Amino acid sequence: MLRRGLCASAAGALVVTGLGGGVAVADEAQSDQLWIQAPYEQAVLVAPDGGTAPYRSLALGLYHDNGTFAVTDGRLTVDVSGLAGVAEVEWPAACTPDAAGTVAVCDTGDVPTRPGPQVELKLRGVPGAAAGAQGTIEYAATATGGPDGTLTAPEGAAETFVTLGSGPDLGVPAPQDVTHATPGTTLTAPFAVTNTGDETAHGFTVRMSTSYGLDLLTQFPQCTAKAPEGGWYMKEVDCTFDTDVAPGATVQLPGDVRLAVNEAALYDRFDIDVEPGGGATDLSGADNYRAWSIQADNTADFRVRGTEVRGAAGTTVDATFRFVNRGPAWVAHVFSGDAPALVDFTVPEGTTAVGVPDLCRPQSAGATRYTCYLPSAAYPGLKADYTFELRVDRVVPDATGTVVAHPERGASTPFVFDPKARNNTARVVVNPSA
Repeated sequence: MLRRGLCASAAGALVVTGLGGGVAVADEAQSDQLWIQAPYEQAVLVAPDGGTAPYRSLALGLYHDNGTFAVTDGRLTVDVSGLAGVAEVEWPAACTPDAAGTVAVCDTGDVPTRPGPQVELKLRGVPGAAAGAQGTIEYAATATGGPDGTLTAPEGAAETFVTLGSGPDLGVPAPQDVTHATPGTTLTAPFAVTNTGDETAHGFTVRMSTSYGLDLLTQFPQCTAKAPEGGWYMKEVDCTFDTDVAPGATVQLPGDVRLAVNEAALYDRFDIDVEPGGGATDLSGADNYRAWSIQADNTADFRVRGTEVRGAAGTTVDATFRFVNRGPAWVAHVFSGDAPALVDFTVPEGTTAVGVPDLCRPQSAGATRYTCYLPSAAYPGLKADYTFELRVDRVVPDATGTVVAHPERGASTPFVFDPKARNNTARVVVNPSA
């Protein structure tokens, strides 16, 4: 999962020079993979002398890659035998432990394509275990679905190292995703800071980030806006508050955090990150950071434009086609990291591509078809040009190559936000007869 978003190229006319999202082949067989969501590190409170420590939550879940497939019947196996002498677990109703109580199979139900908590264990340090003691939790998982009917998480893909400790532990609640937001409206972000540690946090800092389709309306005097750097499309605000947060206490900010859904909104996110002040170290960073998914009801008109060129046999001609986002929405897959679009180009008959743009890769034997990539964000007004040098091996009147824009997930998948699918296809014609 991307913590703070993706880099993006500037809007306007450009010739693309860097790779966009992950590689995909238009006619490649569909694939899928099951993953386990579990923190790499988890802090658990040490038991006080002569007493018991409070339980702390450990959120777990499953997710998979390809939304084309429905994946159900998730089964997460949790092995806590590595916590012996360090911490004890309280199993939720969704988990069925073995006789020893150290290995349980947990039912996670339907498996989403985004990480999210589905099972919550509770952990606490065992009496007598000292601060700094460590243990390990191991996982395995299966689910029903995918191209072969069953998905299995890679062996050893997830592991949690549990450490006993003391200190402040600030966290913010996990927000519910928003869908069907309307451009021009305002949202109030859920925001509260809770200390689940055993020491007071003397003040705290907050970083809030909004993606391109959102604007942060709330302005606290304790906050300073930070300009994006290096093409970073997340707009950041850093805040410092001197409010003490005692163990078990929850505090609010001075007012509501309000977000404007602007006219470019489509797939957007609002990120929150909180840390204790005064140079204190947070006991566990697992719940310090949250990313709020906000999807708007909006459209983006993707369009490709072809060209016509002429050349005698043995000559080389430049054929340039263009990808355009006519808006009004920007498009960036701010969680998956997928490219906003791929553009396939089929070379016209009788020609050979002898010069290929940096962002284009051959996708067929004999290099008759190429897939070209975009920046990781397609802003309204983006124009991306791709110039192929085509050698005319023999003159074929009206030799026609095709240009097709499609999602990274596959050429047969439509852009769900694009109201004009017909202009996603264009032609490159060499030696037109007319």
